[in-house]
Amino acid sequence: MTEENPTLGPALDFLRLLWAVDHGLQSRSKRMEAESGVTGPQRLVLRLLGKFPKSSAGKIAEMLHVHPSTLTGILKRLEAKGFLTRKEDPIDKRRAVFALSRSGIAVNDSKATTVETTVKKALKRANPKDVEAAQRVLQTIAEELEKEA
Repeated sequence: MTEENPTLGPALDFLRLLWAVDHGLQSRSKRMEAESGVTGPQRLVLRLLGKFPKSSAGKIAEMLHVHPSTLTGILKRLEAKGFLTRKEDPIDKRRAVFALSRSGIAVNDSKATTVETTVKKALKRANPKDVEAAQRVLQTIAEELEKEA
C-alpha cells in the first residue's frame, strides 16, 4: 500500500475493498434508475423472474439470500411501476407468485449498461481461478455474517 492508502491489516483492508465495491454498486444503481427506471436490486429481481417465472416472494428472497421482508419493498415498487404481476399461487392460495409483465420483459431483455454488464466485463478480465477463490471467500464471509444475525 502507499502512504495515502496505508495497510490496515487483512480484515480492514478487505472491508475497505468491499466498501469500495458497495459504493460503486450504489452509484451505478442510481444511474441505472435514472436511465432505465429500475435500480440494481430491482433489475436483479426482474432477471430472476425472467429465469424463474411464477416464483413466490419467499423463493426470490431465498435466491437472493435476503429475508423476505427485505424484498417486500422491491416487489411493491416493481409492481407499482408495472414491471411485474402478482397472482394467487394456484397450489397455495395464501401465497402470491410473481411474473414479468410486458414492460418487465422489456427491462429484463434490455441491453443497456447495468451493474450486471459491468460485473460481466470485470469477470472476463479476471482469471477464472481468482473468481472462484473470491466467490469462496465471499461465501465464507456471508456464512459468518448469517451465523451472527
